[in-house]
Amino acid sequence: MNTSYFAKSSKNPDAISIALSSPKWYAGKEYKKLAPPYWLLKKVKEDHDEAYYTEQYQKEVLDKLDPKTVFEELGENAVLLCWEAPNRFCHRKLVAKWLQEHLNIEIKEL
Repeated sequence: MNTSYFAKSSKNPDAISIALSSPKWYAGKEYKKLAPPYWLLKKVKEDHDEAYYTEQYQKEVLDKLDPKTVFEELGENAVLLCWEAPNRFCHRKLVAKWLQEHLNIEIKEL
C-alpha cells in the first residue's frame, strides 16, 4: 500500500480516492469511509489547527473503523489519494500512520 495525491497518481490503476470529493476528471475508485467530514475540512482551512484536526479525525473517522477490515477492503496494492502535495498536512498521512501502527505494515508516499 502507498499514498499519493491526485495530480501525481490519479491514473495509477490501483489508485483509490479517500477524499471527501474527488476531481471531476478523476475516474478511479473511491473509499469514502476514510474521507474527513466537511465541517472538519472547513475548520482546518480556517484556523490551520493541525492538532485539533488530527484529534477529531481520529475520533470521527478512524476510531469508528477496523484497520484490518479497511486494509482488506482497499487491498495491499492500493494507492490512497487525496488533494495535498507531499509537503502539506493531510489526512492520508494520518491514515497511513494508523494502518502502520495497527497492522505493522509499511506505507510509503509515492
